[in-house]
Amino acid sequence: MGRSQSLSRGGDPRFGPDADDSASPILHVDMDAFYASVEVRHRPELRGLPVVVGGVGPRGVVSSASYEARRFGVRSAMPTARARALCPGAVYLPPDFARYRAASDAVMRIFRDVTPLVEPLSLDEAFLDVAGARRLFGPPAAIARQIRERVTAEQGLTCSVGVGPSKFVAKLGSTRAKPDGLLVVPADRVLEFLHPLPVDALWGVGERSAETLRRLGLRTIGDLAEAPVGMLRKALGAASAAHLHELARGRDARPVSPEHVEKSIGAEVTFDVDVVDPQQIRRALLALSEKVGSRLRGAGQVGRTVSLKVRLSDFRTVNRSRTLGVATDVAREIFDTSWGLWTALDPGEPVRLVGVRVEGLAGAVDTPRQLALGAPERGWREAETAADAAAARFGRSVIGPASLLGRRDARPGENSSRP
Repeated sequence: MGRSQSLSRGGDPRFGPDADDSASPILHVDMDAFYASVEVRHRPELRGLPVVVGGVGPRGVVSSASYEARRFGVRSAMPTARARALCPGAVYLPPDFARYRAASDAVMRIFRDVTPLVEPLSLDEAFLDVAGARRLFGPPAAIARQIRERVTAEQGLTCSVGVGPSKFVAKLGSTRAKPDGLLVVPADRVLEFLHPLPVDALWGVGERSAETLRRLGLRTIGDLAEAPVGMLRKALGAASAAHLHELARGRDARPVSPEHVEKSIGAEVTFDVDVVDPQQIRRALLALSEKVGSRLRGAGQVGRTVSLKVRLSDFRTVNRSRTLGVATDVAREIFDTSWGLWTALDPGEPVRLVGVRVEGLAGAVDTPRQLALGAPERGWREAETAADAAAARFGRSVIGPASLLGRRDARPGENSSRP
């Protein structure tokens, strides 16, 4: 995902499917144009057409574009309006995350049939450590081929796989293999593979950092590997300099961690028109808090830090956060905190986007919370848990905070599904 412009696919036999994989047990599997591909699978009549998934309003952003759409220059994270200008004939679809989650779960089950050491990074990509699977399934490259074949045969989707001695190298390999390819990086050829690549292929190098490095004459990963660490510290700071210098030399000792836990859960909304009315902001924060609370409860997580994100009409982004005394998964408490952050911020300018996020997550069953009988939080949690159950049966659209339906500040126990 994301860097394929910088890492064009190549046919170098040094890194082909038949390269030496004996010391390269890490796989990175990345689904190809995942959201768009799932939509095409759902609607076969779209096959071969440019398909774009994302916000369909005037402020929407592209989440996924089929390779047919990418030929017109459409890319993820691009404003939908720009995508429409580039490819007016594309099919534009709103995202269906329930559908993508179901497809992701099915793909992840295929991975776990091979090894328990699976570390999902998102719905459409994961690391696998297949060192212990050799006896049953063969060497890493053979396992990668089997996974690709099963994903296509069982799910009607394609994926690209990088095979390498480390997570970093495997991820770069899958990017270079796209679409629908396989690339193997032998352990003794890591530097041959890495050093010709541009510096922005490194994890942690964004546009600004890449420009800083280019001003220093560092255009490739090889250039960065040979650069004095002191010069990098001055340009990037001590932590980033050390991290990038290690990666540039092919060093990445991080293991595949199957118990990967989300560090935060959040939601945000981009308004169709810039908003100045505080009550409209309030309603948006309430809806976002309800969504975040529901996701937390569904994941069995609670968190102590509530963060507010505000993007102003000039695209400046402001972030504020507050740490609670007790971890929570209660939407009402998340809303109260985010609204308090908003009123303290009071930017006095038109707002383009707001977001709510809960951070510092921990398992709900292992985390002490305020559960005293009659405590307000207990009442809200019980009401929201009941709403979760009703939403699972009747759909989330008929269940929501009462103030979204014209009744502000309803108390637990009131029927918030009525108008």
